[in-house]
Amino acid sequence: MRKLGIIGGMSWISTRAYYERINKFVQKRAAPMASPPLLIESLDYSPIAAAKNADDWDLIASTLIDSARRLESAGAEGLVVAANAMHKVYDRLTEAVSIPVLHIADSVGKAMKEAECESAALLGTRFVMTESFYRQRLVSHGVNLLPPDPGDVELVDGIIYKELMLGRVTRDAERALKTVITMKEKEGAQAIVLACTELELVVDTDANVLPVFDSTDIHCRAAADWILG
Repeated sequence: MRKLGIIGGMSWISTRAYYERINKFVQKRAAPMASPPLLIESLDYSPIAAAKNADDWDLIASTLIDSARRLESAGAEGLVVAANAMHKVYDRLTEAVSIPVLHIADSVGKAMKEAECESAALLGTRFVMTESFYRQRLVSHGVNLLPPDPGDVELVDGIIYKELMLGRVTRDAERALKTVITMKEKEGAQAIVLACTELELVVDTDANVLPVFDSTDIHCRAAADWILG
């Protein structure tokens, strides 16, 4: 098995999900008692969050590049970033290391293409829902995305940062996301792209009016595929 490095801590909830799922996916396919060789650096999210709020993506890129280089030096043969929004600095990250970095949106786009899904609504943080760095990756795989609704952007972004990333899960948030997904079906979406790990805490990915493409689950499956070669 190839050794994978994980840049985590954004949030710890996301990092925990990556560790657990990659292990489970590998265990299903590898020899009995096997577990994947992983290197995890869990970053302090506080200065990253402050830089994000200040729109200082140069600092965020520098932080992730330093982490990637440390993991590469420690023996990682490939990398994943355990956060959707941080893929905004993906191009700079890949230029700074000599090992592959598995892009989360490419993994999702490939899964949607295989499922012949051509129209979807994207749910995640404000950056993911509104900016091109994530949307264009999905579009390049033949997926048409509904335009972001400003009200939905504010609602979902607020639930993520003010509740879920702090470990708070409420019925109000569950109901709000269910309403958003129901409206997306009425607007013509064939599926939902759940492009934030923490949203799984309030969205039942198996019981909705639309199929849900869970970016975390798909990314972890792609990571397991890469580990197993």
